[in-house]
Amino acid sequence: MAARGPYAKGLAKRDEILDVAREVYAQFGYDRTSLREIARRSGLTQAGLQHHFSSKEELFLELLRRRDDDSLPPEDASGPSHSVDVLMAAVERNEGERDLVRLFVNMSTEGLEPGTPTQSFFEDRYAWLRSEIAADVREKQARGGFPSGYEPDDVAAILLAAADGLQLQWLLDANTPMSARLHLLWDMLQRLPAVDAQTAAENV
Repeated sequence: MAARGPYAKGLAKRDEILDVAREVYAQFGYDRTSLREIARRSGLTQAGLQHHFSSKEELFLELLRRRDDDSLPPEDASGPSHSVDVLMAAVERNEGERDLVRLFVNMSTEGLEPGTPTQSFFEDRYAWLRSEIAADVREKQARGGFPSGYEPDDVAAILLAAADGLQLQWLLDANTPMSARLHLLWDMLQRLPAVDAQTAAENV
């Protein structure tokens, strides 16, 4: 059931603020973006904006959450909520969302500071993604769609590291074919010889 009344209006205003924040970030970058400017463009006072988002950090983390949510299949779709295919599709989509990729890289650097909400966001995000993608790899192994003997958690971590590294290369050089190269890596991994688990672990 769709939200109605003040709650629906509140959600709509939050979405509007996030859209404005994305525009301001694309124009000024993270450090030079202010809540004051986002509030002005959203038709709010700064206090009114902070009713929805208490800080710039909270606002931009929510923007990243929305990006992640938009990349997932519908809740009623069959299969895992995240998978190798979903990761590939997300990277393809990112090729048209340069500002959000740049924000992700900026915020992930901020996430290195211990005890911050940004650190918690990225820790939780990577733990969830590794778990979901590893479950997909494990299912592929059971069906014979991926070589046996390799630890799914290792495969998931390698794919995520490659995706993030390719994003950084693409920000530095827009001609970097990040999606094609991630597909190439996955194709190479699928062609690995099946091995026993101990041998695979020694080769990681």
